[in-house]
This record gives sequence, C-alpha cells and structure tokens, in this order.
Amino acid sequence: MSLSSQPIGIFDSGVGGLTVAHALTQLLPNEQIIYFGDVAHHPYGEKSSAAIQSYAVKICEMLLRQEVKLILIACNSASAVAHDLVREYVGSRAKVIDVINPMIEHLRENFNHQKIGLIATRATVNSGIYHQKIDTLGLGIQLTSLAAPLLVPIIEEGNINHDDFKQILHNYLSHPTLQDIDALLLACTHYPIIKDQISQFYNHKISLIDNSEITAHAVKNLLEYHRLLNPSVLTPQHQFYVSDYTESFVAHARFFFPAALHFEHYPLWD
Repeated sequence: MSLSSQPIGIFDSGVGGLTVAHALTQLLPNEQIIYFGDVAHHPYGEKSSAAIQSYAVKICEMLLRQEVKLILIACNSASAVAHDLVREYVGSRAKVIDVINPMIEHLRENFNHQKIGLIATRATVNSGIYHQKIDTLGLGIQLTSLAAPLLVPIIEEGNINHDDFKQILHNYLSHPTLQDIDALLLACTHYPIIKDQISQFYNHKISLIDNSEITAHAVKNLLEYHRLLNPSVLTPQHQFYVSDYTESFVAHARFFFPAALHFEHYPLWD
C-alpha cells in the first residue's frame, strides 16, 4: 500500500469526533478513515490531564498499528492537554493534527477586534490553551470562556430533545460570561450536534464557530502539502472502533454515515 492510500486515524472520547469525521469525508471522499471512540472513558473533559494523555497515547499506538498516514485528535480536551505528547510519541510515523490550531488560524483570519464567547469542557477551559494562543496573536480578540460540563454526557446519551437538556443549555448560554458577544466558539466537537438549538437561543443573530469544517480543510491542506491525498476513486471502507459498545454511539455513527459500517468493540484497557 502506498503512503498516500493509507487511512486517516481519528479519535475522540465518543461521538463528538464524528462531526469532524463526517466533514472530512464530505470534503475528501477518497480518504478512508479509521475512527476510535473512547466511549469507556467519556467525557474526557472531566478527566485529569494525565489520564487524557494516557488514553491518547494508547489510542495512537492502536491507530499506528493500522498504518494510518495521519492522526487527527478530534477532541478539544485531548488537543488541549495531549497534542504535544502525541506528536512526540508518533514522531515520523504519521502526521498529527489537532482541532485547536485550525480554529486559532480561523479566528486570526476572520475575527480581529471582536468579542468571542467560548463554551467547552472543563478540561479545555482549565487548560487556558485558547486564551494563550489568542493572546499571542495580538489582534485585539476578546475571549470569554465558560465550562459546560453537563452537555457532553447528555449528547452522548442522545437526550438532546428533553426539556431538562433545553433548560441546562439555556442556563449555560444565559451566563453573564457569554453576554454581548459577536460570535460563539463551539470548542468541543460534540457541540455541532446541538448547533441548531444554540443558534435558536441567539435568534440566529451571532456567528457560531464550528470546528468540524475548519478542521477538515486544515487536514486537506496538510495532506496536499505533503502530497498524501489519496488518488484512488474507489469508495473507501471506513472502520469504527469503540472501547465500549453502546447503542447511542452506533445511532450517532449511522446518522453521520448512513452506509453500511464496520463496528468493532476494541477494549484497549482490558
């Protein structure tokens, strides 16, 4: 197998990374993806940095055995605390890209001197990674962040239409931290699943910055630069692995990928 025809490895704590995987396959239909959902440990946002780093390295080890040409960390929490460690561990065996740096570049190009709200997991907010990178730009972007730890578990369970969830979401978005903003950064790959509800809260009057398409374009650019785009026109057979098999994950995966899928329970920690 030539290097360009090798698959792309993607991992997340659960279903959130499926939003990025879907955007990627829409943009690059020739590319095969191997997706690992670490359902056994979700949500990453409530785990320690050391725990997330341990999970990330173990998953990358598995993806490298699948001979992936690129590993996409499709999780803001893992991107925030494990990106540098993953790059060091992977070395020259595959390219590595996260979901934070493409977002920072997008903000640099489009949101100078604006007030941006950010919602994310506790791990992402506590890392301060977005504030650090945006401050480094020196472009007058005012960032205000709010941890929303209850959202991911509910999204994972598929309960986003329940009244309790709507109230929880309303409480987060009504927080004083997020008032008078020009745009809201959805700094968790789970959040595009509830993008419509968030937009409705703001009466569709502010920009929602969704990293799924932004990251997909960053992956495309990276593959183009290294001449690693897959030239094949054959329909790729995507593979999905989970550390804990749940009906909710399968339902979400089939929503984004309606074609027949290969699912495999891969208990890395047994």
